[in-house]
Amino acid sequence: MVVSILHFVLDLPDIGSLKEKRQIVQSVKSRLQNKFKISVAEVDQQDSWRFAEIGAAVISNSKQYGESVLHKALQFAENFVPGRIRDTSIFSEIY
Repeated sequence: MVVSILHFVLDLPDIGSLKEKRQIVQSVKSRLQNKFKISVAEVDQQDSWRFAEIGAAVISNSKQYGESVLHKALQFAENFVPGRIRDTSIFSEIY
């Protein structure tokens, strides 16, 4: 079993409230979950207006497959997030 993990930070400089940030984060999470069938969560900086840390994971039987799905998910997120994505990492653990 291979667990592939994606981690990135959303930089949202034009956000004026925590409610606005949460709407964007919820949209990112649901779009990634629906399109790629991966698990997605906001993993840190929940009380920050400007930043959100997002983690995603997929379980498969192939490191290459899992990481390719997450690369596509990251590319998809970069195209629609109203802000900047930074500090990205994708890695896999074999169990």
